Amino acid sequence: MRDSRGDERAPGRDLVETGELVAGSMTRAVAGLLFDPEAGAVRLDERLASCLRDAATSSAELPLTWERARAGAVLAFAAELSVTRSHQGRAVRGDGFFSVSTAARSAAERLVEDVVQAARVTTEERRVRHLGYLVAEVVVSPDVDTALAARALQLAQSCSWRQLVFLAAVGRRDRTPLPLGALEDEPRGWRAWGAREDVTDLQRAGLLDPPPALARPGAVRARLRPADLRLTRRGVLVHRLLALDFVREDDATAALADLDLTAP
Repeated sequence: MRDSRGDERAPGRDLVETGELVAGSMTRAVAGLLFDPEAGAVRLDERLASCLRDAATSSAELPLTWERARAGAVLAFAAELSVTRSHQGRAVRGDGFFSVSTAARSAAERLVEDVVQAARVTTEERRVRHLGYLVAEVVVSPDVDTALAARALQLAQSCSWRQLVFLAAVGRRDRTPLPLGALEDEPRGWRAWGAREDVTDLQRAGLLDPPPALARPGAVRARLRPADLRLTRRGVLVHRLLALDFVREDDATAALADLDLTAP
């Protein structure tokens, strides 16, 4: 394929632009940033840009449109937040994360490949944004090693979109107080039951405190309220590396409404 000037286009550039189906028109700007960096005023660290270009090129032949779109979008989101972090003065790490060490690939290359794979297989497109953000956060976080980044990705993949929204809501509790209504143990409506199960699973997974209370015969169990929930250290990891502060307020409001809380 050729561009309007008749020049051969990089297949990876087309892949990133296909991400517009998920990420919107900003993917075109990111494609230019990665594949024609001299044409724009914005710059991306070349080590990171190289990883993202290589991943785009490797995924260029994916046959399914929505897999291509998610792969392109996750790379675009990684670049988007990386530019923001750079403007905030957070430098890309220089601790060897981008150095080739194992199987002729760097830790950064392996992380980007894992994130692209995670984005390809999800059917909840809203998660793709935060998978891309994970790359951007890790590359400016020298306190996060390869194993910890892999753990965060694994935990993120175990969560549905609504569960990630619940983590976002709990993580911003200091800015937006959580409701005081009680969470029913066995709500009648299916939507409320499913949302309650999402919260309980987060507690069982060690992402939210307190852990699920054990039922004891004859004992009166205190009713849990969203306001009682706290991120565990594991939950903080997911919240931080997926940049869940960027989850929209209306998404958090909708997820909490699904719980169908009883009056306090």
